[in-house]
Amino acid sequence: MSGATRVVGRSLPRMDAPGKVTGTAIYAADFALPGMLHGKVLRSREPHARLLRIDVSRAAGLPGVRAVITAADVADVRYGGSVKDEEVFARERIRFAGQPLAAVAATSPEAAAAALAAIEIVVEPLPAILDVAAALAPGAPLVHEGWADYVALPILHRERNVCNRARIVVGDVERGFVESDRVFEHRFTTRSVHQGYTEPRAAVAHWDSAGHVSVWSNTQLPFEIQGTLSEILQVPSSGVRVIVPGVGGGFGGKLRVGVEHFAALLARKTGRAVKVMTTSEEELTAAYARQPAIVELRTGVTRDGRILAREGRLWFDTGAFAGSGPGVASVATLMLAGPYRIPNLLLEGYAVYTNKTNFGSFRAPSGPQANFAVESQTDIIADALGLDPLEFRLRNIVREGEEGPTGQVLTAVGLEECLRKAAAAIGWAERRPAPGRGKGIACGWWTTTGGSSGVYVKINPDGTVALNTGAAEIGTAALTGAAQVLAEDLGVELADIHVVSADTLSTPFDFGAQGSRTAFAVGNACRAAAADLTRQVLTLAARHLGVEESALQMQGGVVTAGEGRRATLAELARLSQASGGGLIAHGTFVAPPTPYDTKRVEGHVYPAFHSPSFHAHAVDLSVDAVTGEVSVHRYVVAQDVGFAMNPTYIEGQIEGGVAQGLGQALSEEILYEDGRVLNANLTDYKMPTAVDVPRVESILVQHPSLVGPFGAKGVGEPPNIEPPAAVANAVASATGVRITDLPITAEKIALARPERPA
Repeated sequence: MSGATRVVGRSLPRMDAPGKVTGTAIYAADFALPGMLHGKVLRSREPHARLLRIDVSRAAGLPGVRAVITAADVADVRYGGSVKDEEVFARERIRFAGQPLAAVAATSPEAAAAALAAIEIVVEPLPAILDVAAALAPGAPLVHEGWADYVALPILHRERNVCNRARIVVGDVERGFVESDRVFEHRFTTRSVHQGYTEPRAAVAHWDSAGHVSVWSNTQLPFEIQGTLSEILQVPSSGVRVIVPGVGGGFGGKLRVGVEHFAALLARKTGRAVKVMTTSEEELTAAYARQPAIVELRTGVTRDGRILAREGRLWFDTGAFAGSGPGVASVATLMLAGPYRIPNLLLEGYAVYTNKTNFGSFRAPSGPQANFAVESQTDIIADALGLDPLEFRLRNIVREGEEGPTGQVLTAVGLEECLRKAAAAIGWAERRPAPGRGKGIACGWWTTTGGSSGVYVKINPDGTVALNTGAAEIGTAALTGAAQVLAEDLGVELADIHVVSADTLSTPFDFGAQGSRTAFAVGNACRAAAADLTRQVLTLAARHLGVEESALQMQGGVVTAGEGRRATLAELARLSQASGGGLIAHGTFVAPPTPYDTKRVEGHVYPAFHSPSFHAHAVDLSVDAVTGEVSVHRYVVAQDVGFAMNPTYIEGQIEGGVAQGLGQALSEEILYEDGRVLNANLTDYKMPTAVDVPRVESILVQHPSLVGPFGAKGVGEPPNIEPPAAVANAVASATGVRITDLPITAEKIALARPERPA
């Protein structure tokens, strides 16, 4: 495809690169207004308690303190996504260590911190539910006694401490097990991990004299934040403006309201602009980290390696509030099926309340947890059957025109090519090249999230083009990709495109930077706007040049009609401004629904994968015979991207996703003791550094989507899915030790060896 295009498909520089490499880009953490106050949040130290009294009088009288607010100062409303169960501040019941109790605004961060220390809290500790097993036990106390009265999506299956149970049923799973020659049962567990974005959550809020609030935030979803703030502040959504400056990474952790509501409430109370920004401790104790999970799989196969049946259940600890849990539990069922042909399925995903932080979305929500279990068991089964794990996968993977687990018909399936290319690149023929050294492979599939995107596109009087989009650029270069699509269709250069983005007052609606959708959806909206603009330009040029539209060609910012007759886009834009209001178009895109069999699903928020991508990861590593330390030598990713809109930024997404995935695989976990986080700092929370991450080799496979711009598929989330499984399989190959609990630390490997070296 790239050979037939001028701009799209090329590795052109990111549009936001100059500001970022020179340090002049303004992030939300940098943003400030004159006379701005500094806000801080007081958080509970108890995981579960009755809040008896909160006295802010001493704090309010301290020097520099301008406001102290508690639940008594805000509307008694509950908000949330699928389930409206969350409060701004705890009122009578504290449900996790880290839950907000009060907030202060002061003239300096130090004065705000002193005010927090002066607030007097009296609580009555209560027994806490600290894991999924306790939450599901018969007669377990309820994290939310009033759960049945909460407003929630009607399709959810809720009961007691379960805020959703999603299910896929296909065929007859018990008959499938009876017909199987062997049945394998395994249990896998994963821990909570943080997104690790460089910039913490930050927001600045300011109210004007008309009673409208403007909030500058590093959110990924400005329009959702606008709606949530409207609920919390009890003002019309038109009275809330959300603007996104630069975003220093999000990875799903900045989807939901974080500190924006505290800034807005404090700003309203003080009459001044207020900035609130989280600390590292707050990020690790009260953010939206990835859910811990328990996965149980039962899979039936024939002797020759055909999968006949699978029963799988995945329980997510969703924390004290539902958050993203109901949706993540739904997606998990699709991931438990894996990209395999399995005629009999019973798959369930549970989102379970506990007295821990409100877990949320993290790049490919549910993907790594479910894939770790599925792909680990895939290798276990292959080895037990005496089959090569690659060959076993090739016998069972889905192919063009076949059905996914919920009955969707799969097209543009590049999985076999990904598997073969990843295996060849890693030298799969030598799976165990030396003692203590092994290779692992894992494959998977993922969605391109739907939702609508709108753009305004205008040709300026100098011939440049303004692209106005509600999407936020979160560091992926997705808006560069969308601009490349626009430049391609308008016949101009990428340098001619200027982007204005993510302002709920002045930009059209966008579903948000989430779910690998931005370049895909905004790119398609750009194509619609470009088609409209092209019609306008040709109509105007035909009238101006005195020729039929069919005689015109548009390229390089010029419309030509032969015999030397020509008009530049700049000339036509000026002409249109003088006579018709300018060359302006509105383009929209809403992903078409993916048909599926409704009889196969229950309680399902996300029953089909739109324009799915397919991928395979392969790793070559060694394990120290004494310490169990893992050293990764090579890492290869073959990813079906549909069409590589900008190969360089796709490779960047792959490299970053693998780095995060290796962190979850080998070192990262948020550790709890009695409901409190033990390692709430970046010293004890072990994220990999640049010296820990190997060079990642990317192979871009292209099976064009039927829907994406130029055939593109979503690319941002998939690289994060397979690293834990690929590493687990390579460790097992190198040592004979199968680790079923993430992270796969040196200690676990060393202790699991049946005969450890002296």
